[in-house]
Amino acid sequence: MDFLKDFKIPMGDMSEMIVDWLKDNARPFFDTLSDGLEWMIDGIVWLLQAPPAIVIILLFVALTWVLQRSWKTCVLVAVCLLFIINQDYWDEATDSLALVLSSCVVCMGVGVPIGIFLAHRPRAYQAISPLLDLMQTLPTFVYLIPAIVFFGLGMVPGLFATVIFVLPAPIRLTYLGVSKTPVNLLEAAEAFGGTKRQILWKVELPYAFPQIMAGLNQVIMLSLSMVVIAAYVGADGLGKPVVRALGRNDPGLGFESGFVIVAVAIMLDRMLRVKTK
Repeated sequence: MDFLKDFKIPMGDMSEMIVDWLKDNARPFFDTLSDGLEWMIDGIVWLLQAPPAIVIILLFVALTWVLQRSWKTCVLVAVCLLFIINQDYWDEATDSLALVLSSCVVCMGVGVPIGIFLAHRPRAYQAISPLLDLMQTLPTFVYLIPAIVFFGLGMVPGLFATVIFVLPAPIRLTYLGVSKTPVNLLEAAEAFGGTKRQILWKVELPYAFPQIMAGLNQVIMLSLSMVVIAAYVGADGLGKPVVRALGRNDPGLGFESGFVIVAVAIMLDRMLRVKTK
């Protein structure tokens, strides 16, 4: 089988050529994109860190009540936030929340329209499905290399790598929700003279709403799983103490920051969990 090595497919060379071409020819685009993303992240960080922590806690609890109507869930969210303060990780947690929320804005803003588009074009979805598989199965550390090349170090490359990894989730779940709209509902809407836009907004999207919300939940959980990886490119947040603990071989610091990440994950999951009848 050694003869196969003589005909090695130059995957690495082709990938490097594409990255170099983008770096040389799309620099203004990446600079503008970096500035916009950095502005969004900094704005969210300011909103979370400028007010007193108790104000943010009350706002999160109020939002939980609006979404879930459960005092038990509200208490759980409050306990998670108080635990974060107790462990002295408030700034790191809010930095990670800013990264997660920014990822939600980008992924849902891009993924939902793409999912709707593909739901009306099944052949296009079949063609793009292998690319979505590749985006989620390629080791996430690989995304950090072009992220550094295009954006340098900081929160923006962490967001870039997170979005590439997370984006398939809202695309797939939006596609699933819209494409599974019952035919009898669509036929009834057409029979009453509904236009394509009216059918989309009044029939398909309401029916697909639970799936879209499940996509949002997946975006949040997957984004949170990237906070440690994002720390390797200079992103602030809860990933930094985990990386420090790994470098120092400090299990205490590692478990401490790890439990805070778990608290953030539980809080966000319970806040946005879709109710099923």
